[in-house]
Amino acid sequence: MPVRSQTSAARSSAASLPLNRVIQGDCVKNLAKLPKGGVDLVFADPPFNIGFRYDVYDDRREYDEYVKWSRDWIKAVRRVLKENGTFWLAIGDEFAAELKIEAQKAGFQCRTWVVWYYTFGMNVVKGFTRSHTHLFHFVKDLDRFTFNADNPMVRIPSARQLVYADDRANPKGRLPDNTWIYRPQDAPYSFRPDHDCWYFSRVAGTFNERQGFHGCQMPEQLMARIIRVSSNPNEVVLDPFAGSGATLAVAKKLGRQFLGFELSKEYVANIERRLKKVKMGDLIVGPENPAESSPATNRGRKLSSYRRRTGTLSVDKKTEDELVRCFLATAQGYSADFLLCDPKKNEEFVSKCKKAGIKGYPATYNQLLLRLRKAGRLPKASHRTERMVSNIDDYLACASEIAISLLEIDYNSSLDEILCSPDLAANLDYLAGRFAPGYVSFDYRWSALRVRKRATRARSQVTRQLLDKIGATPTFLPLDRAFKRTSDHSGIFLWKQGRQHLYLGESDDVIETVSQIVKSTSWGPSSVEPFVVLRRTILEKADVGNSRERRNALRSALLLTVRPQFNLSSLFPKEQTGV
Repeated sequence: MPVRSQTSAARSSAASLPLNRVIQGDCVKNLAKLPKGGVDLVFADPPFNIGFRYDVYDDRREYDEYVKWSRDWIKAVRRVLKENGTFWLAIGDEFAAELKIEAQKAGFQCRTWVVWYYTFGMNVVKGFTRSHTHLFHFVKDLDRFTFNADNPMVRIPSARQLVYADDRANPKGRLPDNTWIYRPQDAPYSFRPDHDCWYFSRVAGTFNERQGFHGCQMPEQLMARIIRVSSNPNEVVLDPFAGSGATLAVAKKLGRQFLGFELSKEYVANIERRLKKVKMGDLIVGPENPAESSPATNRGRKLSSYRRRTGTLSVDKKTEDELVRCFLATAQGYSADFLLCDPKKNEEFVSKCKKAGIKGYPATYNQLLLRLRKAGRLPKASHRTERMVSNIDDYLACASEIAISLLEIDYNSSLDEILCSPDLAANLDYLAGRFAPGYVSFDYRWSALRVRKRATRARSQVTRQLLDKIGATPTFLPLDRAFKRTSDHSGIFLWKQGRQHLYLGESDDVIETVSQIVKSTSWGPSSVEPFVVLRRTILEKADVGNSRERRNALRSALLLTVRPQFNLSSLFPKEQTGV
């Protein structure tokens, strides 16, 4: 679960970081320039001191010199980490013991020692082929750190799911092991489905993922697992040895803020080119099941054929009747959506399902309920849900949209799948609450459903004619100029960070909504300066008037030009329009 508390000092430090860039220079000197306690996650893959040929760094230092240098940068890393922060260190055999000790001397606690086994190992003269790297998982506080065990993209299928097709299997799967294995394609009994380990192929020269300019490149899938489990969307990920830029590229894809240091000017230029090519929500490169990229030398059944078995219960008529009975007894005339959005009601529904003897888990019951609702096999609700009337409703809608957008990418799950899992739904509450504090869980979840409904409707209303009215380069004005000549504060606003477009929102009162955003330090901006407002003449051309529906259609059309990071994917119209 995400760590829920964060001091105002830590938020202030994070806001003053030079984010979303790679800086050329020595990492020890650059780390010293950063504010204390502003970073959520550090991943470091330093030179191993084994004589690797870098363009500007000497990888053959004397023993004492290398250990002292490592001590210096590890201490610098600890200073910039938040108190609930996490530090992952990748290192080879030669100095694994020394750097583990130095990290512990610096005040880190070793939470896990993972061994990453890879194929395409490096040849060693008079020794066994190098085919593994140590991954140390350090934290500052053993009682308070981020470990997102419920993230579906971190978990793996269990033996009950993959081998036994057992209906009792937890649909969430289980967490990976921390052990190493033999070559999976030639050792099927060592690489069993119920022993899914940290096996990822090293990024070899023939791989599409290979960047070419750097010989030591971390696989994106491995980096994605670490970033997902040890940080939350919009948090800060730092790599002091940026190298090929894999950490920064994956952080950007997963909706994290990022910062990297790199000694080589050439590597920095290549990293910047790599980062320009990726955007939030892009696919993580490489197979999720790495065994698929290393085919077996003998014919056999592929693990991939099992991966789609999630343990979801097949429903017979008796089970369906019991589930409907439990729903009616709990909902008391409200809808299935209401029951998913209300944590107490949902907990009561799950309890009734268990008492009725229905096999499964909370997510299973909720998924089955949603399936019945979509199939039209639930009685219609007799009560309407009207609990979302608020003078800052637009502010809540912005927060919910950003939270859904980030979590759908991080979890590779739909909003329905998130709401059906009590653990994932709680994380939606947490993330939306960071952007718009002060609401209850029901508010965040119901607002999320309403935002999705609006997005689907808005996208369907985008036409070629509407796009023509917008023009190729729509004009935005600073907030203090946008409403000088009118008392009507409705409109469409854009939140920017330098040249980067973060979020395109709409509101009946833009000034009020933006002021609420600025008050929430989790959003980042401390003033209205990063916000600009769509020129009113464009609203008039599009005949928006006071219609929220037409304003949302215009917002959807604008996404093709503005391309912000945090807007819901279902709001984006198709590229070819006559849509």
